[in-house]
Amino acid sequence: MIYPATNSMLYLFLEIITASLFAGLLLGLHRKVIARIQRRPGPPLIQYMLHTLKFFIKELTIPDTSSMPLYVAIALALAGAWVLAFLVGPVLLGPYIIIIMCYAVHKVSEHGIGLATGSPYAKFGSSRAVLSATSEMPLVVAPALVFVRTNSLILQDIINYQIINGSLVNQLPLAALATFILVITKTPFNPFGIVYGKDIISGFKTEHFGVIRGVLMFGETLAFFVLLWCFLVIFFGGVINTPLTILLAMIGVTFILGFICALTPMVAPYHSVMIQWIFALLAIANVLLI
Repeated sequence: MIYPATNSMLYLFLEIITASLFAGLLLGLHRKVIARIQRRPGPPLIQYMLHTLKFFIKELTIPDTSSMPLYVAIALALAGAWVLAFLVGPVLLGPYIIIIMCYAVHKVSEHGIGLATGSPYAKFGSSRAVLSATSEMPLVVAPALVFVRTNSLILQDIINYQIINGSLVNQLPLAALATFILVITKTPFNPFGIVYGKDIISGFKTEHFGVIRGVLMFGETLAFFVLLWCFLVIFFGGVINTPLTILLAMIGVTFILGFICALTPMVAPYHSVMIQWIFALLAIANVLLI
């Protein structure tokens, strides 16, 4: 939880904006780490945040080939899903299953966003979004294994269990690793980023400009924050369970993600599916052996 829970809509709005801005700084740090490893000065830390904000003041351009109002509605659905996930997770410490459902909405939105434009590049990105969805077995496997251990999928209960019994990373190390792979897939320039391959320009976002692009980037930034927060709270909740420790841990994990993305080339689409399935199956085997 970032701030104490409150019924004030203004306070909730400030929480969402604060989380988005902090996640933008994390992604700026991520790019900085990649640049330094590649012996480049890299952009300033606030570059990703500025890159997102600039789209909200740019002219909105809608392609003639787009399918309205789906073109707008599907982008709002993606951002709205992660606003809900943020409220259920960091704010209320509620059911993790709702965050999983929001992630599913994200994947469906990625597919619909590209199809709604009529652009061939965006359609290729949408097709790869469907393929990438088949690879994300850790999204289902890891929560199931956590439930077996804690007998709950309520985030507050999972944290309480770890305070008493120790962090789940010690009990379910391969499940934690599989979930970490899932977090990697939501960072820029990651080895599993098949929906953003340079061969298809900007993937499913190729034909999105102005405020619509800003909404998409806002949703993806908030998604990074929520997934990183969930990973830390669910598997390291025994020692990382205060706002300060969580934020510091987020910075540390972002450094690690930067190193991974800088040193690992992008894998082929089908290899991306295979690698994530392997880690999910290893996580199941880990529990069976225990």
